[in-house]
Amino acid sequence: MKKERVKLTGAEKSELFAEGVVTVVLLLLLNLSIIILIHLAILQDESLVNGIYFLKKTITFAGGYHLWSWQNVFIVLMGVGDLVVLYWRLIRRYHQMQLRHIILELHYIANGHFDHRINFRVRPELQRVVDSINSLVDSTVNSINEERAIEQSKDELITNVSHDIRTPLTSIIGYLGLLKAGVTSPEDQKKYINIAYTKAEQMKALANDLFEYTTLKSTNTKLNLTDLHIYSMLEQVAAGFELEAEKNGIEIEIEARPKNLTIKADAEKLVRVYNNLISNAFKYGTGATKIKLVANLVNKREVELRVENNGAPIPKKSLNKIFERFYRVETSRNTKTGGTGLGLSITKGVVDLHHGTIRCESNEKWTSFIIRLPLDPKKASPTH
Repeated sequence: MKKERVKLTGAEKSELFAEGVVTVVLLLLLNLSIIILIHLAILQDESLVNGIYFLKKTITFAGGYHLWSWQNVFIVLMGVGDLVVLYWRLIRRYHQMQLRHIILELHYIANGHFDHRINFRVRPELQRVVDSINSLVDSTVNSINEERAIEQSKDELITNVSHDIRTPLTSIIGYLGLLKAGVTSPEDQKKYINIAYTKAEQMKALANDLFEYTTLKSTNTKLNLTDLHIYSMLEQVAAGFELEAEKNGIEIEIEARPKNLTIKADAEKLVRVYNNLISNAFKYGTGATKIKLVANLVNKREVELRVENNGAPIPKKSLNKIFERFYRVETSRNTKTGGTGLGLSITKGVVDLHHGTIRCESNEKWTSFIIRLPLDPKKASPTH
């Protein structure tokens, strides 16, 4: 926004005019007094009169002009001095008015108008104060917005946890109530026990994921770093999903360049990352026929890990939100397709602990989760 000078009110203009008039009157009186005193001094000393006359005759300008009378010379000098004093007084009062406007603006902002900024232009040394005030307000607004986002996130956390606990718990209580009443057949009893057990497993999975998520967010969480052979780890991870992949008609491919690529990482946590991403591909990669696990050495300092599937793409509006806790691309919170909604948040937490980054790219051909990790997290600075 273009900054303009401070606009003075009518009262301030009158105040500035009065200041100028008073200053001029005082200066004229001072000048008149000085002239009278000097004139009296000259009249009382004949040598001064002769000296002034001699100077006037001696000093001659081009064209034969002689020096003015001492009164005229003195008046001109005093006039210049008066203009300097008048300018200094007026500019000083104007700067005081600028400061007054800044204080009024500051009080206005302090009263809760945090969308307001001081947009007028003042003298350089005061402008730095104005810019600092605007920066401080911007920082305060950002902090307030972040605090509101945190509070909203907490509310959503409570709501989602309550929903995900209440739904299976209601089923468990209902089926246990039927069993307690003793009005069910042996076949139904077995069926109800199996359902109650499945719902209890869901609650256990939610509790475990919540515990792991909060643990990862804790500043006291430490990594158990060991030398990890990437290709061997990928083989073990793929073997764990072999039956599920065969059941869904999905082929899992493994690539590592170089094949002996080794990094320092927490093996248990990194395996959890792969388990979450591959499970996510099975649940949401509708129509996928291939899952690729790729590892490449880049920049001789980092490794790029990719988990890709050729199933249905993730909507663009969801790409920036999928790592938020409890966020699901499908909003029905269907436990048949979705888990606890914490898997990708846990994944990001593990990557952050390793001082790495994770992002997702998705189009009609491939959906790719791309992770960048340093070869040794201890030698890397945090990226977040």
